[in-house]
Amino acid sequence: MLKIARTNPAVGVVILGPAQNGPSLHYRVYVAGGMSEAPRGAATYEPTMEVYDSEDDEWRIVGSVPVEFAVRLTVWTPNESVYSTGVLYWMTSARAYSIMGFEIRSNKWLELSVHMADKLEFATLAQLNGRLTLVGGTSGGDACVWELDERHAWCLKEKMPVELTRKLLAGKATWATTKCVRGDGAICLYRDLASGMAVWREVGERGRWEWFWVEGCCSIKGERVQNLPIKGVLIHPNLAPSCAFSKQG
Repeated sequence: MLKIARTNPAVGVVILGPAQNGPSLHYRVYVAGGMSEAPRGAATYEPTMEVYDSEDDEWRIVGSVPVEFAVRLTVWTPNESVYSTGVLYWMTSARAYSIMGFEIRSNKWLELSVHMADKLEFATLAQLNGRLTLVGGTSGGDACVWELDERHAWCLKEKMPVELTRKLLAGKATWATTKCVRGDGAICLYRDLASGMAVWREVGERGRWEWFWVEGCCSIKGERVQNLPIKGVLIHPNLAPSCAFSKQG
């Protein structure tokens, strides 16, 4: 169990490699921020980071969290983390967007700026080819994919084709209701059940990526279904998408 009971913390999972004993994986679960009990029945933002190590089978407190970070991790951060080059990242969902990172070796916190942070109507983090990647869209503009380079600068990597933008937005000029999910070798953008999905995925063996369109669902077995917002997309059932090792073929 956690050393300090808390509600609504930010959570991240990092897979470190094969376990020393048995066929399972060696992984760590990181828990930061959240609300904990204070004297006289009140609640307070919890300024600590805890980690569970699967090989030790125990929780431990590994460091503190700046109070400002604890607030943002608790209130403005969806439970989605991305691990890249030794750092576990979370995106704040409040505009303007920002990124908080935790270096797992030094137990230090850092903050990254987000490209066009005050103009993005949606923003999601991903990890592609070992690099931290940002997916977002601006009002009246394109949905783009940016990659963080060695200088911690965002570089434009890809734009969604105009024809897919028109299909996905369906005549609207806003990305506000757009959601994005990442999977192994794919990034999917979607809105509701009927409007369809734009998918940017890796094809072939040379790292080539292409855009595809997946038609929406208007009927099941001939019966018309109600158009509803999509709450989530199941890409692949696994413990975590964040890996700190790569398999050798």
